[in-house]
Amino acid sequence: MREIRIFDTTLRDGEQSPGCSMNLKEKLDMARQLESLGVHVIEAGVASASQGDFNSVRAVAKELRSARVTSMSRALAKDIDSTWEALRHAKCPRIHLLLPTSDILLESRLKKSRQEVLEQTAEMVRYAKKLCEDVELSAEDATRSDPAFLAKVFETAIAAGATVVNIPDSIGYTTPEEYGNLIRFLRGSVKGAEHVAFSSHCHNDLGLAVANSLLAILAGATEVQCTMNGIGERAGNAALEEIVMALKVRSSYYGADTDIDTAQIYKTSRLLSTITGVKVQPNKAIVGENAFAQESGILPVGTLSVNLSYEAMRPEAIGLTTNHIVLGKHSGRHAFNDRVRELGYSVTLDISNTLFKQFKDLADKKKTVSDRDIEALVRSILAQEIPKSYALERYVINSGNTITPTSSISLTGADGARVEKVAIGFGPVDASFNAINKIVGKQVKLEEYSIGAVTEGRDAQGEVSVKISSEGAVAKGYGLSTDVIEASILAYINAINNLIYETTREEQ
Repeated sequence: MREIRIFDTTLRDGEQSPGCSMNLKEKLDMARQLESLGVHVIEAGVASASQGDFNSVRAVAKELRSARVTSMSRALAKDIDSTWEALRHAKCPRIHLLLPTSDILLESRLKKSRQEVLEQTAEMVRYAKKLCEDVELSAEDATRSDPAFLAKVFETAIAAGATVVNIPDSIGYTTPEEYGNLIRFLRGSVKGAEHVAFSSHCHNDLGLAVANSLLAILAGATEVQCTMNGIGERAGNAALEEIVMALKVRSSYYGADTDIDTAQIYKTSRLLSTITGVKVQPNKAIVGENAFAQESGILPVGTLSVNLSYEAMRPEAIGLTTNHIVLGKHSGRHAFNDRVRELGYSVTLDISNTLFKQFKDLADKKKTVSDRDIEALVRSILAQEIPKSYALERYVINSGNTITPTSSISLTGADGARVEKVAIGFGPVDASFNAINKIVGKQVKLEEYSIGAVTEGRDAQGEVSVKISSEGAVAKGYGLSTDVIEASILAYINAINNLIYETTREEQ
């Protein structure tokens, strides 16, 4: 059984998706979880793009211990130098070079001949190899390139020391059969192909990214580049969770498997949604809300007791459980902490104390507390880890269908001072946001607002994600409560704190 390496580019290609930008802390949180998932290669960004990108790549490189860390770079000496400077502290670094190979891009963007590209390939791979043992070459727009020329590019790269060659379907143009045939051709015609890994990178413009990636595996690829939840520029990238579960469920067909810890998939998906504020569509394969839902009326008698009659996999395989834990308001700290660890979370003592207090508060409001409730509490607390410029003291809402909604908000500042303001709005949430804006003294625009229930039932916790902007800066926030108004207020305050923190860091 061939072992397939998973190359995750959520922090690079995924972050290019509209609304999916992440700050440094969020990238580190996501990188740690991807490493817990068992991802083999994590692309942390483009270090040469900006100082902020450089800092985030360097921070991820220093943080991770088991996953290989890479950064994409143009095939230019100055970009390679910057990339290596960011990666040099990684335990397992890889320099990832990108060079266009299609005639369309050579003529319109690179302004170079095929021969000049071959010369640049040899020179820059050799240059990168002097700095880093692991060097990958991606042939941008490979699926629209002349296959014979593409083979020459890869042969040149391998001779110069490349360890991985990547065949990107950069605009989501190709079909599974075409893509598989291209990889077979390259593996059979490129001199030295047996000494390097062949990697796929597929975009989803025609909805074929996962299918193309799986055909690449059948054709002999040993590494697959993908993103969590399939996020990415335009229509997104191949979805990590779909590729991994396809290999797990149909490993005998593909003759391949991966050692990804699938029980971490659901948690990783939810963390990404919390960080970006971008919800997963309900009918999304593997991690969507409806992925394991059944409409019982359409099922034959008896099948509800045999789930695999109508499911290709069990929800437990991805870490999703619908079981209620036997914990309540009388449960002790030890039993609760054990359950948090069983769910895969490792938290500090301070966070554990805060988490237990919030669990007790929730247990007083809900009849039953589920694993998903506890996971939501953990996500909420981790989202609040930045220094708090403001904290909620209290709020009072006056609203109805015959009066103008009014909100009185009292916040405590970092200095302990309490400030209270009153504002009106189109509804109780809008009025609350307006009151908070008065307190912080900023012109803040609400860019996005989304709300969802953690579990079923009238006593379910509400999760709220917001994105705000002020003077060109953008920040996201997350709030959780059984009261959706309170969850909205907490999310907005969290976003304000993130905005102040990021602005302060940039000014230092």
